[in-house]
Amino acid sequence: MSKKLSPLSKVFLVLIFLVLYAPIFFLVFYSFNSGGTMYDFESFTLDWYKELFQDTRLLIIVLNTIVIALLSALISTIIGVIGAIGIRSFTNSQMRNSFLSLNNVLIVSPDVIIGASFLILFTMAGIKLGFYSVLLSHIAFSIPIVVLLVLPKLQEMSPTLIDAARDLGASRWNVLTKVILPYISPGIFAGFFMALTYSLDDFAVTFFVTGNGFSTLSVEIYSLARRGISLNINALSTLLFFVTLILVVVYYFVTQRVKHTGMGGKR
Repeated sequence: MSKKLSPLSKVFLVLIFLVLYAPIFFLVFYSFNSGGTMYDFESFTLDWYKELFQDTRLLIIVLNTIVIALLSALISTIIGVIGAIGIRSFTNSQMRNSFLSLNNVLIVSPDVIIGASFLILFTMAGIKLGFYSVLLSHIAFSIPIVVLLVLPKLQEMSPTLIDAARDLGASRWNVLTKVILPYISPGIFAGFFMALTYSLDDFAVTFFVTGNGFSTLSVEIYSLARRGISLNINALSTLLFFVTLILVVVYYFVTQRVKHTGMGGKR
């Protein structure tokens, strides 16, 4: 039976959400301030957003961010699905757990260490810092996320489905494309959207592997903030926040579909 929250617990929960979201709402609110400061709100204006969309350099950075996010999410999803299927196929539990542990290293490791490691790797390999270094880094830290989201669906799938398909004469390719992938598709979509969200939000790793002439939104916001307070930062951060919020909502509905699909498969 579910227990109801006590009044004190509800107050504490509200305070926690206020601490988390009050700075964001403060930032969004002053992005519409015509006064140009974050102290006194004079009147409502969209001038900062207009100025933002007239900045050609910033629009290129937005395009870079979107391209990196989409490509890294797509490639990491493909590799992550293959990796999850490979891990699931191991009959030796010790080997399977070893690969899972290796998969989780990039998730539990601090972003600063991951970014510094990639920087050293690219420097030693002679890879110029820029688009490709950022893309490879985002693919690398997104793959474990996809594996962890796809693997539970593979573990839920009954081996009898594959055995039945093979008894009916299905080839390995048909088993993969017509049995396994359709069954784990909710997990695949969840992994894709989570990888997309992580790529859009990442700063620490991207900061290490970004070279001259290439930047992403997170790094650009940081560099703008260091120059001083400008409501362009508020406008840019507001747009980025709402894009991320939309992706999180989409991810939530995908995960709900995963749960309902899993419950339906057990009936």
